[in-house]
Amino acid sequence: MLCYSWAHCGLSLSDLFKLVPEEMPYNTVEEMVSLRPVGLDTCFPFTFTSRCELTFENFTLGAGMAVTMLYIEQQDGGEESCVRCQLRGQQGALAEVLVPFSCRGEFYECESDQTYTLQEIISSPHLCSRRFRVSKKTKHRGSLVFSPIYQVQAIMHLRKNIVKFPSSLEVDVVDVTTQSQDFTFVTPLTLPEVFAQPDEAFPTMAEILEHHEGQPLFRCTWLAELHKGHHLVLHKRGSSAMVLVSGIKGRNARQYFLVSQRYGGLLRRRPREFESVYELYAASTRALFLKVRVTQHSEELDEERFLALSVGEQLEVLRCEKVKLPGGRTSQEKNNQTMEVLVCRRLQEVDNDEEEDEEEESEVVHLPLCMQSHFVEKLPDNKKYSLMDLCKAFALPLDVKVASRDAELETDPLVGFSSLRLEATTIQPMIQASLPGNPERCFEIPTHWLNMSLSFTNDPLPLAQEYHLETVTEVTDSFYCEFRKLTASDEPPPPRPPKPSSRSKGWSAQVLPSVHRQIQYYGLCMPAGLLPKHSQVNNFKNQKH
Repeated sequence: MLCYSWAHCGLSLSDLFKLVPEEMPYNTVEEMVSLRPVGLDTCFPFTFTSRCELTFENFTLGAGMAVTMLYIEQQDGGEESCVRCQLRGQQGALAEVLVPFSCRGEFYECESDQTYTLQEIISSPHLCSRRFRVSKKTKHRGSLVFSPIYQVQAIMHLRKNIVKFPSSLEVDVVDVTTQSQDFTFVTPLTLPEVFAQPDEAFPTMAEILEHHEGQPLFRCTWLAELHKGHHLVLHKRGSSAMVLVSGIKGRNARQYFLVSQRYGGLLRRRPREFESVYELYAASTRALFLKVRVTQHSEELDEERFLALSVGEQLEVLRCEKVKLPGGRTSQEKNNQTMEVLVCRRLQEVDNDEEEDEEEESEVVHLPLCMQSHFVEKLPDNKKYSLMDLCKAFALPLDVKVASRDAELETDPLVGFSSLRLEATTIQPMIQASLPGNPERCFEIPTHWLNMSLSFTNDPLPLAQEYHLETVTEVTDSFYCEFRKLTASDEPPPPRPPKPSSRSKGWSAQVLPSVHRQIQYYGLCMPAGLLPKHSQVNNFKNQKH
């Protein structure tokens, strides 16, 4: 409301203001001087008049004559101080006289051309009690009185933000400084604020002021210990490279893990399985020189001149292209009949002392994308990799199996899975911490996934001979869904599965049910409108029979 009124009056913070002369008279010269603003270089000169005639030394001041006060002169020897004033005589000549402070009369202040800034006005207690008017012409022609409102800033116990009290607030305050000499104000910090602390602040002890509430995102032993009032040892902060891993053990539901790339176990790659040519094409876009072995026989189509595939054959995926199909009644139909195919090279396998050496031949085969078959990836070696090396050498997703467990972990939860899928990598800000009762077993707290508040304490740090970091944390389905939302790719969806020609209805009836499986298997984002409906699959089957 104050800002609105200020603007409504046509005023600006940069405006200059003039003093409005007081209507009440001053009784002495000393009273006039004492009410001038202290500390301002512009307090002199100022002009006043006397209602009665006064005599100074050999000079008589007539009633109503203007007198300009120049400055104060301090007299030596304990004499009374005086004010040097200037006045204009009857002939127009200027004269200066000394007027003692004790001079009594009925003095009135004259309007002066001296201007003041808003900062000067609110900085002077004397000026704040005076009335002003704007030096320039504005809509507002009345007088103004400035009353500044000050703000008291304070901190409160267990409050993070500074509390601000306006000086106009009527509140009773009791000074308890003497009784609270040993009291320490606690400032709560969120996990991102703890992460923002300098490295010199670690290691330190911390107390949990508020624990995480809401949907559980982690399944780990240390999370159950993070309750209000409990203490933590904060060792250091930093960004950790993590991998989102999923796996199915037996008939149980799929489990998810957030695994640090410092995981000490060794992994072997697992061959992937593909249930159609289109699924094989989708995988080849992520990995070049993909080699597979055929595990399901497919018949040859003589009319379209596509070769058959036999179990045991080996193929290397080269590229995807469009080819023209033979047939058609008219020349236009012949030109329009095309099909997308996956171009592969057929590899010749030579057995020599049970060692497989591949001798590449020049035979090239074309596999229609709508063709269903079964392929298994052919891995070049059976080498063991660290998790960090796997993420550097291969594109994700990737199927692996634990070859040797992480010896630093008391229990490695990744052991026992027949297959694990490395789904995505991420860099997460982490705080490395441990419990005071077990300081050598460290774990990483993800700052963006837990809503907690801590406060640093001066408690002594517990000693530990050596530290072991838990590199595997099981996460819930809720975490997996939220993680996928945050890391959703901006890449366009994959191309629509090819529409088979009338000559390959048998293939189409087989491939349509597998499209849903291959998209789910590879996590591809295809609009629902492009997916085949089950009713369409049934129609194809009925036509076939």
